[in-house]
Amino acid sequence: MTPPGGSALSDEPEIEIANQQTTCPVDEARIRQVVAAILHDAGICAGAISIAVVDDPTIHELNRRHLQHDYPTDVISFVLDREGSLLEGEVVVSADTAQSVAADLAWPTEDELLLYVVHGTLHLVGYDDVSDTLRAEMREKERHYLAQFGLTPPWQPE
Repeated sequence: MTPPGGSALSDEPEIEIANQQTTCPVDEARIRQVVAAILHDAGICAGAISIAVVDDPTIHELNRRHLQHDYPTDVISFVLDREGSLLEGEVVVSADTAQSVAADLAWPTEDELLLYVVHGTLHLVGYDDVSDTLRAEMREKERHYLAQFGLTPPWQPE
């Protein structure tokens, strides 16, 4: 039911996608689907997630400004607010890096980009890759979510 003068309450977070690059096509429906699946599985039912697909100069500047790393990277995640089942966050992915890495791995750029979105969203919901054990757990989750699209990453399990 819609409240008077308002919009219907949702039991799932909003997912916004901003495509700010021209390197590769962006399948927004596929990105929304995988982000929604990760959030659902993590028990997130409110909030907003923004996904920005950018080029290397843009992600380089964000990496330098926010993380003090002076180089482009594949993905950066920012948790803006997390309280119980509410999550607000941002995931920024580089299409330029996806194109370069995908060429080296001989798989489609769009699939590499989807991997970055999965990885960044897993960070938002609490997964980390700072140790071998945590990295292996995160890689398993990445494989799980990519498999929902019939994808098998071209790297070996850790």
